[in-house]
Amino acid sequence: MFHTPDYYHNISMRLSKVLDDIGVNENIVMKRRRTNLLEETIVTITWRANGIQGTVYNLGYQSEGTTTIGLKSDTDTLGCLDDSIVIQDWSEWPPSKRNFLMIQNETTPPGYCLLQLLRSDAPLPITDETDNDFVKDMHGRILFKNTILDTVLPEGHQRQGPSAASAAKPGFYASDIVIAYPCKSWPQSTRAWLHQQETNTWPTAEMKRYAKSTRCFVVGVGSRASENAAFEWRLSTSLAERCLMFNLNITQIKCYILMKMILKTYINIENLDNESYISSFMCKTILFHCIASKPSCVWKECNIINCLNYCLFTLNNCLLNEHCPHFIVHENNLMASKFSAEVKQQLLERMSILIPFDGISLFGIQIDNLGERLQIKLNMINEVRHDIPQPDKCTMDVTRVLLKNIAQTVFNIEMIGDGSLETLLQKVIQLKRYYRAGDMLEKTACRLQLPLLCTSIGSRIASQNIQMNNTVSPQALTWIEAGLDSDVASSRLKLASIMYCVGNAEIAALILSHIEEQYKTEVTEPMCVCYEFYRHYLKTGFGRLSSQYGVEALKYIVAFCVKFFTSEINCVPHELQYEMFRSTQEDLLHRGEDDDWMDCAVVDSLPYLYFLQYKTYSFLQRPEEQQQALNKLGWVIRTEPNLGHRETALNLLGQCMEQENRPVGALQSYMSSLNLRERNNAARFHICRCLANINS
Repeated sequence: MFHTPDYYHNISMRLSKVLDDIGVNENIVMKRRRTNLLEETIVTITWRANGIQGTVYNLGYQSEGTTTIGLKSDTDTLGCLDDSIVIQDWSEWPPSKRNFLMIQNETTPPGYCLLQLLRSDAPLPITDETDNDFVKDMHGRILFKNTILDTVLPEGHQRQGPSAASAAKPGFYASDIVIAYPCKSWPQSTRAWLHQQETNTWPTAEMKRYAKSTRCFVVGVGSRASENAAFEWRLSTSLAERCLMFNLNITQIKCYILMKMILKTYINIENLDNESYISSFMCKTILFHCIASKPSCVWKECNIINCLNYCLFTLNNCLLNEHCPHFIVHENNLMASKFSAEVKQQLLERMSILIPFDGISLFGIQIDNLGERLQIKLNMINEVRHDIPQPDKCTMDVTRVLLKNIAQTVFNIEMIGDGSLETLLQKVIQLKRYYRAGDMLEKTACRLQLPLLCTSIGSRIASQNIQMNNTVSPQALTWIEAGLDSDVASSRLKLASIMYCVGNAEIAALILSHIEEQYKTEVTEPMCVCYEFYRHYLKTGFGRLSSQYGVEALKYIVAFCVKFFTSEINCVPHELQYEMFRSTQEDLLHRGEDDDWMDCAVVDSLPYLYFLQYKTYSFLQRPEEQQQALNKLGWVIRTEPNLGHRETALNLLGQCMEQENRPVGALQSYMSSLNLRERNNAARFHICRCLANINS
C-alpha cells in the first residue's frame, strides 16, 4: 500500500480508541442497526394494518451505524409502493398491479431507465395519455415522468434529487423521504456485478447471494448530463449496498466515518442547491472499491491511518479523472457532470494538503471533539476539558435517542386512519397475523403496538356503554386490561378516566395512586408525536435505563400522551372535552395537513394524572389530597420541559382554578396557554366564559 512510518501504529491504535469513545464501536453500531430495522418494521406493519400497500426501509448512515452524534447525519427513508411493479420483459407481467416496463437503450444513461405504462388487466401497453404525469414519446409509448414526485411533496419538504427533503431544525435531524417502485427482478445492467469473478475475497459469494435476494428499485431522478431528465428513473440497489455495509468490520466503518469527518472539515464545497460536490455516498463507493482491491488483513485497527491514506488517495484519483464508478452498476459514473473545472481545481487543492495522509490533520477535526480527544490520548494535552463527554455518556446519549425514536414510531399506529372501532379491530386482526407468521422483528413490532390498540378499542366500547347505561361492560374492561402495559401511564390513565366518568371514584383513586408510584419523574420521558416540537433534552435517568434494557424499557420509562377521539367522548371529563372543539371556522384555516389530532382531546400523561386526582379527590371529599394534586399539576406544568401539550394542561389548571373560585389565577393560566398556541386553542372559550362569570 504505502510505506508505513513506525508512529502510524501508535496513532492508529489511539485513534481507534477515540472512535470507540464517541460511539463508533461494535456495541453501538449494532444497537443503531437493530433499532432502525425494528423501526422500519413497525412503520411497514402500521402501513399495512391501515391498508397501505407499501414497505418502508430505513437506509443511510443512521441505519448502517456509520454515524456519530456530532456528524448529525440525516435520516433516509425509502417508501416502496408495492401496488406497482417494474418489469424487464413481458414474461414478468403480473395482473392487478400498476405495471411499468423498464426501457434501457442507447439513449438512457448507465444506471437510469425510462418507464412505459402498461395495462393492469392484460400484458399490453397503454396507448393514451392519462394525465400530465404521462407523456407519449415519438415511438407512441406512454412514459411516466418523475416530476410526479413534485406534486406529492409533504408539507415542509422540498424536492432534492429523488427525495422529499426537510432541513434540520432544533431537535430534529434533516430527513429524506424517497418514493420508490420495486423491480420484479434485478435489471440486466446490475446483474453483471452478481456474476463478476473478484480477484479479492470481498464481497464474498455468500454476500452476493444475499444481495441477489434483495429488491431493486427505481427512484424518480434523471441524470445530470441528460436532456430527458424529467423522464428518467435511477436504478437503486440500496438494499444490496446495505448488505455490504452490514458486512464491514469495525475498522472499515471507522475508516468511513473518518472520511466523512475529513470531508466535512477540510474539503467539501456546497453548490447552490446546498448539495455537497463530494457526497458521503461517493465516499462509501470509494471505500467499497478499496476494500475489494486490498486483502482483508489490511483492515485492522492498528492500520487505520494507512487505510485512510489509501481511501483518500483513491478519492483524489477519482477527482483527477472525474470518474467514480458506482460499485454495482460500474458504467454509472457518480462524478459525471457533477462539478465544473473551477470547482474541480478547488477540490484538488484541498485534497493536496491531505495526501499523503499522516494523521496530523485529524487534530483539527472538531466534530465530536475528535481532534482534541486524539491529542489527549497521545498525551499532547495535559489539561482535559470537563465538557468533553465521557464514553458512557456518549453511549447513553445514543441509546436514549434510539429508544425515543422507537417510542414515537410505536405511537403512530393510532395516528393513521379514521379511528373508528371497526378500523381498530381490523388493525388488531392484521397485527395478530403478522405476529403469528413473522420473524423476531415483526413479533417485537406487533408486541409493542398491540397494547395501544387494545386500550383504544376498550375505550371506544366503554364510551358506547356509558352513553347507553352509564356502566362499563366486561368486554370493554377486557380490552383495556390487555393494553395496560403499553407504557408507564397512558393506558392506565384511560382506565382511571373511565372509572371517574361512571362514578367509581374509589377505583379511580387507586389506579391513579398506582400510576403515580410507577411514574418516576427523574427517568420517565413524556412522549408525543402529534406535531414536531423541540425537546430540550432527554433525561439522564431515561438514558441510563435505555442503554441497559433497550426497547424493553419502553413500558417502564416512557409516558405517551393520552389521546381521546370523539368516539371516546363519554370517557372524558367535561373539562377535557373542550379540547375536541378547540377550533373556530377561522382556526381551521390555520391548520396543517398533519393537524388532525386537533379534533381529539390530547393531554400529557403526568398533568392528566394530577388533574384526575384533583377531580377524584374532590368527588371523594378529600380536600387535603385534592389541594396536593392541584399543586402538583401546577408544578409539572412549570418544571417538565418536554410536555407536548402544555397549553392543554394549562387549560385544565385554569378550570381547576375556577372551581377553586380563583378567577384571576384561572385567567392567567388561560392567557399562558394562549401564548403557547395562539390558534386552535380551547383557551379562547375558557377566557370568554371566565370573564362572563366575573362580570355577572
